[in-house]
Amino acid sequence: MESLSFNLHPVPPFRLDLTAWALRRRPHNIVDRWDGTTYRRVLVLGDEPLETSVTQEGTTDHPRLRVSLRGRRIREEDRPAAAGLLRGMLGLRIDLSPFYRIAAMDKCLAPLAECFRGHKPPRFPSLFEGLANAIACQQLSLTVGIWVLNRLARKCGPALRLQDSVHHAFPRPEDIRLLHEGDLRRMGFSYAKARYLQAIAAGGVLDAERLEPLADQAVVKKLQNFRGVGRWTAEYALLRGLGRTNVFPGDDVGARNRLAAWLGRKGPMDYESVQRSVRQWQPYSGLVYFHLLLDGLSQSRMLGEDSGDGEHAPRSGTCSR
Repeated sequence: MESLSFNLHPVPPFRLDLTAWALRRRPHNIVDRWDGTTYRRVLVLGDEPLETSVTQEGTTDHPRLRVSLRGRRIREEDRPAAAGLLRGMLGLRIDLSPFYRIAAMDKCLAPLAECFRGHKPPRFPSLFEGLANAIACQQLSLTVGIWVLNRLARKCGPALRLQDSVHHAFPRPEDIRLLHEGDLRRMGFSYAKARYLQAIAAGGVLDAERLEPLADQAVVKKLQNFRGVGRWTAEYALLRGLGRTNVFPGDDVGARNRLAAWLGRKGPMDYESVQRSVRQWQPYSGLVYFHLLLDGLSQSRMLGEDSGDGEHAPRSGTCSR
């Protein structure tokens, strides 16, 4: 087993724990792992699965990340490839100074931003993974959706054995193409979702770089050419797959309910009322989405609803208004 270590320097402020939890979302996620000090994930670089471990050294305002790669074979080009993926996944180059200036002048947003100061908006390492996550979670709770994604990773995600444990990367399109519809049905995908996922995988690797210059609605239109990709799935992919922090997926029921509670709304919010409410924080409404997600995770930890893993939840109290 070979290994390689190097440092990364995020734009401050930065907190790895908060950013990792926004990726992980639930403690039973086997792809994005967090043990209280280290974020771990298997990344596939040049068809070789490598265990990537990230720890934070220094402070929130003077952060430094120590990255370690382990695998059967590590090439010279794996270091810059891993560094590039991690910079995108953990938002390391994003300067949120303008967001903090906006928040400081907003009595509603200021406590939330301060509570989770150092969180950077994460993104999946590929647009395909963002769409696959969205499809798996359609019309399901996030908790159930991640159980389904775990089964998918165990079934066909590239695997790496480390001592007595096996860890899986998230499946690539070519891994999904090897599955039959019945395989996906047994994992918990409905008949329709199985067909949607297979259709996206059959379309090949989605080239995020070609979509980067396009406006949000143009990207949404292109993504909706895939069966099963509606407005919520497309906006989820914009935020989590392409890093569009100006996008708040207004059809996300959980996020919509958290927003309503935080704003003190007595009745439910629809898509239009969500968009009207978050317009004042543009171009950072997606960052508000992530902050409210972390606030929900923090509240669950306090209430003992963290599936037995509460000691590893973000160390912040509830920041709800």
